[in-house]
Amino acid sequence: MLGAILESGNVILKSPLIETILVYLRYRLSILRLPVLQMLTYPQFDPVAISLGPLSIHWYGIMYIVAFGGAWFLASYRARHSADQWTAEQISDLVFYGALGAVIGGRVGSVLFYNFGRFIEDPLWLFRVWEGGMSFHGGLLGVLFALFLYTRHIKKDYWTTIDFIAPFVPFGLGAGRIGNFIGGELWGKPTDVAWGMVFPHVDQLARHPSQLYEFSLEGAALFVIVWFFSAKPRPRFAVAGVFALGYGCFRFFIEFFREPDSHLGYLAFDWLTMGQILSLPLVGGGLLFLFLAYGRPQKLATN
Repeated sequence: MLGAILESGNVILKSPLIETILVYLRYRLSILRLPVLQMLTYPQFDPVAISLGPLSIHWYGIMYIVAFGGAWFLASYRARHSADQWTAEQISDLVFYGALGAVIGGRVGSVLFYNFGRFIEDPLWLFRVWEGGMSFHGGLLGVLFALFLYTRHIKKDYWTTIDFIAPFVPFGLGAGRIGNFIGGELWGKPTDVAWGMVFPHVDQLARHPSQLYEFSLEGAALFVIVWFFSAKPRPRFAVAGVFALGYGCFRFFIEFFREPDSHLGYLAFDWLTMGQILSLPLVGGGLLFLFLAYGRPQKLATN
């Protein structure tokens, strides 16, 4: 029966009527000259933004300045409208220690979580920050530790301080993702979507511009969510919880579009990446913080 159906189908497709229709359709399409979608091509940025003789300023350095400068500006603005007492000097110190923790923790985290083998082969690579290789999760741990030491020094409540700084972190994340895009790293998986981008230094396949996805979600969207959520007094742990849950969910989702690190690949189930594994504690921690904030009576934090 199946053979008869296939044979009859071949007869129909080979009939003069069908061939005439196909020729006519090809002719009409040639007249229409429908535009062909062109794939986007990644612009090859020079990693050095400014060269002044022997001095070279890399785009990564500029993005760090934008990130920490923006955090200082936002913290200063929020402090002027906060019931908690933050002096200008304390805000400057807060951003300085946070930046120190982010850079050191981010670099150490990149070594431990993603590039330990490379570090063993070339220990000095740890200090070549301009070549890329920073881990958000390591940077977060570094910030938490640095601010723990700083809040003990100025005798401020640790978790209230974490709630205070949480809205500024996505701004820095967004700047960092733009730095990733300029650096031509952390590209996405092959795709056929209209906005797929060819990264010539990788291959000739159209890929998801996952750096821009991360900028949009982990940076812009998360900033708007946490900034406006924290604009009103919230219970202790609430702002930190929203940030942790939001980042963890956004990062876990975007990892499905991002090419996994070639030397790590998928760590489980042929789809679970290191970034997803490291984001799961943030999702769990965010839910825990929100439970602590709203699951029992809490005094409103002063933001």
